[in-house]
Amino acid sequence: MRLDRQRLGTAVEELARRDAHLASVRQRFGVPPLWARRPGFSALVKIILEQQVSLASARAAFERLRGEVDRLTPRTFLELDAATLRRVGFSRQKAGYCQSLAAEIVAGRLRLVELARMDDESAHRRLTRLRGVGRWTADIYLLMALGRPDVWPRGDLALAKAAQRVKRLQHLPTDEELGEIALAWRPWRAVAARMLWHDYLSRARLRSRVPVVE
Repeated sequence: MRLDRQRLGTAVEELARRDAHLASVRQRFGVPPLWARRPGFSALVKIILEQQVSLASARAAFERLRGEVDRLTPRTFLELDAATLRRVGFSRQKAGYCQSLAAEIVAGRLRLVELARMDDESAHRRLTRLRGVGRWTADIYLLMALGRPDVWPRGDLALAKAAQRVKRLQHLPTDEELGEIALAWRPWRAVAARMLWHDYLSRARLRSRVPVVE
């Protein structure tokens, strides 16, 4: 099952009925965005760029990358030299990850379209066999590009911070602790993640609008 706007809304209402803390997020900020991404090479490149940096920084680098090619494909990516990739914002490490990904696809060893036919565990296992694709990267691809409804993105700091506030925890939850909390949200853990991100981002926008009083 692929998550769409209708299923997202239904799942948000169900989670709000089951969890009073998530209900408060729903009441204040409404249904979160779907944040869907078209599956494929470009989506995975963008997620790799997002590893351990701000979304704004990754988005800027990705847009500069798209400005270097008529159409971003594995072949056109492999035509870019190291200096170009460095100029648009790739670290040497991330450039290597994406070059390896592109080479796997061009050689026919990886067909991203086949992931849509796999169950979550199999798709996740296939992705994490790729160089530079760890648990978080695979989780985000399954959650946003493949629309899987019950994927929980492990190792996401913004998610942990949001959960600490929403669930009124005394400390920032560890990855293991947050995973245990998320079990109560099955089979909609990917929806609960969106609700927590929505709370985190909405509060950040509200803070940015608060005038500074001198």
